[in-house]
Amino acid sequence: MTSHLAALKKKLRAEIPATRRLKIEPARCDDGALVFKAPLAPNRNDKGTAFAGSLCAIATLAGWSALWLALRDAGLQGIIVIQDGSIRYLRPVTRDFEARCPWPEPAQLARLFAALRRLGRARLRLRVVICENGVEAVTFTGRYVVLISK
Repeated sequence: MTSHLAALKKKLRAEIPATRRLKIEPARCDDGALVFKAPLAPNRNDKGTAFAGSLCAIATLAGWSALWLALRDAGLQGIIVIQDGSIRYLRPVTRDFEARCPWPEPAQLARLFAALRRLGRARLRLRVVICENGVEAVTFTGRYVVLISK
């Protein structure tokens, strides 16, 4: 999946303008996860901490991107949308931060790809954690839907 990171960066910059405004980008794939980085400055609120809407957007995008990379790695393309999500703000984010989305388990991906091939659509739940200086500040769980046009 790391081989597709440059393609993901290009896609996000071209097709999702918020990534440019919020200055968020996929930074690396490591330890079985996709990691986004984000600076505080364009994402802060009136209290000088990270704006909840920015945190939610970055978490949602990290999950979307991990799924996009998994599909690309499998040689598949599809339309990915968020169906629903749940977010918990555990502590204020006061400086630059990272969003980390672990790769889905191989069995989860196998089920996803089988459903896509059989039905043309599938769902996958992903978890994203936002950390500031290595400390967990936000947790997000999102259910994503993938549609393959037949």
